[in-house]
Amino acid sequence: MADLKDQIPERISINLVVNGVRRTLEVVPWTTLLDALRDRLELTGTKKGCDHGQCGACTVLIDGRRVNSCLTLAVMKDGAEITTIEGLAKDGTLHPLQQAFIDHDAFQCGYCTPGQICSAAGLLAEGRARDADEIRELMSGNLCRCGAYPNIVAAIEQAMSPS
Repeated sequence: MADLKDQIPERISINLVVNGVRRTLEVVPWTTLLDALRDRLELTGTKKGCDHGQCGACTVLIDGRRVNSCLTLAVMKDGAEITTIEGLAKDGTLHPLQQAFIDHDAFQCGYCTPGQICSAAGLLAEGRARDADEIRELMSGNLCRCGAYPNIVAAIEQAMSPS
């Protein structure tokens, strides 16, 4: 019979910069970034939808790139800079995408909204979308069960437009 000590998983220490704050976590190797954010750091804005990388509700920015956090092991992102929906607003001012989503009523139930906004922030940083068709194509990994797609596209177009 194996010793009980052999059955306890070894925890790994990782450092993340989450929304501008350096955080150290002790995690088991199979902890997803999504679970680390929600369960360990209590950043519940990032949603667990399908847990298979198909819906985009868990989208966050890792070093400025949009990533499904449910498919990302936390230990693989040691040292990374993570931005969640909670980290987009600055000094009490909403991020332009957050304001645009409000202006265009680009949500109904709101469950997908954090992932939609984080994905759209990554999309804007990529600079690849030039029109509504490209926005729709490049946002296709983020699902909205309520069907607010026209308003989501309009919000992203507003945020893309120079003020």
